[in-house]
Amino acid sequence: MALLSLEAIAGARKKTVGSRQTLKAIQKGQARVVFVARDADPRVTEPIIQACRARGTPIVEVDSMRELGRACGIVVNCASAAVTEE
Repeated sequence: MALLSLEAIAGARKKTVGSRQTLKAIQKGQARVVFVARDADPRVTEPIIQACRARGTPIVEVDSMRELGRACGIVVNCASAAVTEE
């Protein structure tokens, strides 16, 4: 898991961006790895973390929502994202 970094989300062919889409992908078993921003509101990220733990999906913590948004190729902050296809 140490090899998983923001480059994984930036270079992914398919990904989800945003907490609702990420949670859906986890629940459907499509998420390969999930990225969560440390500075995001726990009310937003906690359900995602719980779903990952329940399904055994790897979680990578990112320092900031701004950093995650940038890695996803968007100009707004992002609390969570997932790689669905590498």
